[in-house]
Amino acid sequence: MVLRLACLLLCLGPLLARAAPPPANAGYDLIIRNGHIIDGTGSPWYAADLAIKDGRIAAIGQLAEAHAKRSIDAHGMVVAPGFIDMLGQSEFTVLVDPRLPSKIYQGITTEITGEGESIAPLDDAILKAMRPGLDHYHLKADWRTFDGYFARLRKQGIGINMGTYIGATTVREMVIGYDNRAPNADELRRMQALVADGMRQGAMGLSTALQYAPAPYASTDELIALAKTAARYGGIYATHMRSEGNDEMAALDETFRIGRDARIPVEIFHLKASGKPNWGKMPTIIARIDAARADGIDVAADTYAYTAWQNTFSAIIPPWAHEGGDSKLLERLHDPAMRARIRKDMTTPDAGWDNEWLAINGPHDILISVVSNPQLARYQGMRIDEIAKQWHEDAIDTIMDFLIKDNAGTSVVIFGMDEHDVELALEQPWVSIDNDYPGTSPEGILGKDHPHPRAYGTFSRILSKFVRERKLLTLPDAIRKFSALPAQRMHLDDRGVLKQGLWADVVVFDPQAIHDVATYEKPNQLSVGMQYVLVNGVPVIDGGKMTGRLPGKVLLGAGYVAH
Repeated sequence: MVLRLACLLLCLGPLLARAAPPPANAGYDLIIRNGHIIDGTGSPWYAADLAIKDGRIAAIGQLAEAHAKRSIDAHGMVVAPGFIDMLGQSEFTVLVDPRLPSKIYQGITTEITGEGESIAPLDDAILKAMRPGLDHYHLKADWRTFDGYFARLRKQGIGINMGTYIGATTVREMVIGYDNRAPNADELRRMQALVADGMRQGAMGLSTALQYAPAPYASTDELIALAKTAARYGGIYATHMRSEGNDEMAALDETFRIGRDARIPVEIFHLKASGKPNWGKMPTIIARIDAARADGIDVAADTYAYTAWQNTFSAIIPPWAHEGGDSKLLERLHDPAMRARIRKDMTTPDAGWDNEWLAINGPHDILISVVSNPQLARYQGMRIDEIAKQWHEDAIDTIMDFLIKDNAGTSVVIFGMDEHDVELALEQPWVSIDNDYPGTSPEGILGKDHPHPRAYGTFSRILSKFVRERKLLTLPDAIRKFSALPAQRMHLDDRGVLKQGLWADVVVFDPQAIHDVATYEKPNQLSVGMQYVLVNGVPVIDGGKMTGRLPGKVLLGAGYVAH
C-alpha cells in the first residue's frame, strides 16, 4: 500500500506542482482580477485572476494575495484570448496607421494576410501594377522580399501581430507575367523556388485567389506543384476558390484534390454561396466539406458573416479581357468591338467563370466602395443604378466607363448572399472568422475611403447579433472560433488560448455591451465595448481608449530559417 501511494505521489508530483498557487511576491507586471475567464477552448467560463509578466501569461487562478505593478478590475466582464483575423488584408494600411484602430476595437490582436497576391516577392512589373494603390495611400515600396517587408514593420512598429502567406498569383506574375498560358518546366521550377524562398523567409503557407486574373490562368496541376513546395516547409494552402457561385461544386473538388495530392492542410477563405441562383446551397457545400474531412482531407474554412462581399470591380469583367494586365483591360474597354463582346459574356450564363453580374438582382446591388482616382471620390457609397442615371447610360456601360475613369482600381460591395446560408456556415465547428478587409481608421487618409462595414464590425457583430441576440452560437464557442481554432489552423502554438506561458494576447469586454456600429451607409465607425485589449501583454486599448502603443510582432511560419 505504501509503495502504491509513493508511486501515485511520484506520478502526480508534476501536476500538483503546476497546480500550486504562485508566490504572493511574484512581482507581476499586470493582474486582471475578478473576470470570467473564457479560455478559447470552447469550455464554459470560470472565475479567476490572470497575471502577466514580460508579455506572457504568468499565472491563472486565485491571485488575491499576489502583487503587480498594475491591476485591472474585470468584474462583470469576460476575459478571453485576443481574436485572430484569418484574412486581414492590412499589408499596406498598416504602413499608413500601424495602430489599426478598426481591428483592435473589435478585439483583433493577430492578423493573417496575403490573399493570392502577397506583399512579396516584388519585381518592377508588379511594382508598376501596385503603383495606384501605393499612390492612393502615399506609400513607397522600399522592399522586394518578405525579409525586407518584415524589417520595415519591425522598424516602424505594429499595433497587432501579423503573419502572411505567399501568393500563388504573385509567384506566377514574377515568372510568367499576365499571360494566359501554362508555365514550361523551367518556369514551374522557378515558381517553386520562389515559394520555397518565401517559406524560408517566414511565409505561413501558399494562398490563391482564383477569381482574379491572372490567377484563373493557373491549372490545378500548377497549384498542386506549388502547394507541395509549401507543404515541405510546414505551410498550409489557403484559397479563394475558383468559384463561389454556379461552379462551386467543381471548385470544391479542385480544392480537395490540391489538399489531398499536395498533402497539405486547406483553408477555404470566406466560405459562401454567392449569387441568388445559388441561395440555399450551403447545406450541400457543408456536406461536401464534411465528406472530404471524413475522407482524411484536412480542410476547414472561415467567414465574415455578412450578406455582401467586397472585391475589385474589374472582377465583374470576364477573365479573358484581363490578359496582359490592367493596361490591356483598359484598351479593351475603350474598343467598341471588345465592349460588345464583354457585354455579351456578362449577360450570357456560362459556367466557365464566376459571373457576378448574373449573380445579383441588378445594378442597385453594387455599391462603389473605394476609388483610386480622387476625382471619383464623390461616388463612394453610391449604387451603380444611381450613377447610371446621372451619366444617362445603362448599367453595363456605366460599369465599363467607371473602370476606365478609375484605371481599373475600384473596389465595390456586392449584395449577393442569403442570410440563412451565412448563418449555417457560421455554425460549423470547423469555421473560424475573417475580416477580409484592411485595418483602417475613421481619421486621416484612411477615413476618406468608404469600406465594407465588416472592416470595423465583423467580430463585434458576431458577438452582438449571432451570440447575444440570435443565440446562434454560445459565447464560449464564438470565442473558440475567434482564437483557439484559427491558432490551431495556423500552427500558432504560443497563442490562441489563455494558458500559462503563452503570449498575453488578451481582451476584456462586457458581453452585454459589445456591438458593431458600422453600416453600409456610414461604415467608418469603430465598434463599441472593448474595455481592454492587450497585445503581447501591452494594452493597445486601455479603459476603452486607444493607447497608440505598437507591441505587435511579425509572426513567422514553420519553415522560417534565420539568416
